[in-house]
Amino acid sequence: MQQPLEILKKYWQYDNFRDPQDKIIQSVLDGKDTFGLMPTGGGKSVCFQISAMLLPGICLVVSPLIALMKDQVANLASRDIKAIALAGGLSAEAISDQLDNCKFGDYKFLYISPERLQADWIVDRIKELPINSIAIDEAHCVSQWGHDFRPAYLKIAYLKQHFPSVPFLALTASATKRVQDDVIKQLGLENPAVYKKSFARENIAYMVFETEDKLHKIQQILTKNPEPSIIYVRNRKSCHNVSQQLNALGYKATYYHGGLKEGEKATNMKNWLHEKVQVIVATNAFGMGIDKPNVKTVLHIQLPENIESYYQEAGRAGRNGEKSFALLLLNKSDITATENQFIAVLPDKKFLKNVYVRLNNYLQIAYGEGIGQTFPFNINAFCNQYNFNVVKTYHALQFLDRQGIVTLSKQFSEQITLQFLVPSKEVLRYISLNPADEAMLLAILRNYPGIFDMESSINSDLIIRKTKATEKELLALMQRLKEKQIINYTSKGTDSTLTFNEVREDDHTINRIAAFLEQQNKIKVQQFSAIEHYATNTDRCKSRLLLDYFGETDSTNCGICSYCIRKNNKPKNIVDVANDVLKLISEAPCTSRKIESELALTAQETITTLRLLLDNEKIKINTNNQYTLK
Repeated sequence: MQQPLEILKKYWQYDNFRDPQDKIIQSVLDGKDTFGLMPTGGGKSVCFQISAMLLPGICLVVSPLIALMKDQVANLASRDIKAIALAGGLSAEAISDQLDNCKFGDYKFLYISPERLQADWIVDRIKELPINSIAIDEAHCVSQWGHDFRPAYLKIAYLKQHFPSVPFLALTASATKRVQDDVIKQLGLENPAVYKKSFARENIAYMVFETEDKLHKIQQILTKNPEPSIIYVRNRKSCHNVSQQLNALGYKATYYHGGLKEGEKATNMKNWLHEKVQVIVATNAFGMGIDKPNVKTVLHIQLPENIESYYQEAGRAGRNGEKSFALLLLNKSDITATENQFIAVLPDKKFLKNVYVRLNNYLQIAYGEGIGQTFPFNINAFCNQYNFNVVKTYHALQFLDRQGIVTLSKQFSEQITLQFLVPSKEVLRYISLNPADEAMLLAILRNYPGIFDMESSINSDLIIRKTKATEKELLALMQRLKEKQIINYTSKGTDSTLTFNEVREDDHTINRIAAFLEQQNKIKVQQFSAIEHYATNTDRCKSRLLLDYFGETDSTNCGICSYCIRKNNKPKNIVDVANDVLKLISEAPCTSRKIESELALTAQETITTLRLLLDNEKIKINTNNQYTLK
C-alpha cells in the first residue's frame, strides 16, 4: 500500500506535509472521526484528498460553494484524479447520470452541496456508493454560532446513520471554541481526534491606519510594495471605481466580483495570477481556492463584516512565508457606514412576518397551499410595491431560504442588461442632441460606472424611481440606443425564481423560526462589535487581538503590527518636527501631503504640527492650499 507522503509527492509535487496535515490524514486512515481547524492557506483540502486516495471507494465532500467545488474538481482533473461535482443547475436526470458515473466509473471524489442532501432520493443513491470517508468543508456552517450558519448542514448528521463505520472529517479555517464544540455536537462526531493549527501568522504585519485620504495611502503602500496585492472592497461598484482610479494613477489593476461573466472572471484572475497586473480589487467573492504564495499586501479599505472574514482574507498574504502586510484603512465614517450596511438592515420578527405574508399575497398563495410551487420573482418590483427596503428584504428572504421555507435562486440577472459600445464622449454628444433622454442616461451613468467596460445588470425600478419615467419610456430608450449601436442591450422579465417548500401558515411558520432569527441577529451584532474593537483598539498588539478572538490567549506581542511599531518607536519631539517643517517650507510652499511624505511623518504628527504652527502664526495657507512662512 502506498503511503501518504508518496501520494503527496506523486500528485502534488510537495516533499513534506505541513503540520498537522499528516496527523489528520493518518487519523482518517485509522477510521476515526476527525476535526481539523487550519487557518486559511493551511492546506485543508489535501487532508481529505490524500486520505481518500489511499482508501478503496469514493470520498463524499460536502461543500457550500459551487465555485469552490468546481475549482477543486478542475484541480483534481489536472492531476488525473477523477472527481464529480453535483453543482447547481443540473436536472434530476443529469444528477442521476452523474451518480451512476460515481458508482461505475472509478471516481474518487463526489462533491455535493448540503442542500442536495435534503432530497431523499439523492441520499438513497449515495447510500449505494462505496463511500470511504465523508469530508465536511467550511464546517463552521454547521454551527448556529458560526458566521455563516446554514441549516442544510444539519442534515449531514443523518449520514452517520447510513455510514456508521465511515470516518467523518470536519474542516474549517475559522472557528471559535464555541463553534468547534457545536460543530462536533451537531455532526454527531464520535470521540473525534481534534487537530488545531495556531492562528498566529508570524510573517504577517497586521496594520490599521486612520486616514481621510485612502487613495493617497494606497498609492504609498503600492509604491513601497510593488509585489502582487489584493484590495478588498464591499461592493461591485467600488471594484470598478478603485480599479479605474489606480489605473489612472499608473498602477496596473483589475477587478473581480460575483457579477462578472465566467470568461471575464477567468481573464482578470489569470492576468493577476501571471502578474500582468499588480493589483486585483475584489469583493469577498474572490479568494476561495486561490493559493498565490507571493501576495505581499492585502488591503481592506472598508471595514469587514466580522473578524472571521477579515482573518481569512488577510491570510491570503504571505503564504510563501516571507514578510507581508495585512492593512485596514479607516476613516471617521467607516464604523457607522459598516453598521448601517450590516446591522441596521437585519430583519426582526415583525419585519420577517410582514415580508412573508406580503410575499404570499403578492404571488397569490392561499393559506394552507403553495408547497412545491415555483414563481418568477423580481425582488426590486416586490419591494417597490410594498415600499420595503431592498437590502433588508433580501436578508429576510435569505433567512427564509436558509430555514428551508422557500428557495430563492441566486442567479440574479435583473430586467435590463446593457453595455455601452461607444466612448463616454459620444454618449455625452448623444445627450446634447437628445435632451429628453438626459435624465435616464445620466441616472444610468452615475449608478453604473463600469458600464463602458462590461455588460451590467440594471435595476430598472431604481432608474424609473430616480427619473420619474415609466418603464415603457425606459425600454423604448434602450431600444433606440440599441438600433443606433450605442449600446448592447437585452431585456429579461425577471431576476430570480422563488419556490415555496412548505404550505403557507403565517404565524405558525414565523413563530417556529423566530428564535433562530433573534439568535442570528445577536451573533451578527457581537461579531460587528468584535471587528470594531479590533479596528479601533490602540492599547494591544493587533496580532494578539485576533488570537484572543480565536481563543489563543497566551500569545505575545508580534513586534511588527501597527501597535507594536508605534509602541517601539520613540515619539518625535514636536519642537524638532516643527523646525523641520519650517525649514522645508522655507525652500518652497508645500501641501500637507508633501510635508508628511518628505519628513516621513504620520498623518497625526503632520496635523498636530501644522496646527501648532498656524496657532502660533509661524505659517499660513496660500490660495493653492500650500503652507508657506508667514
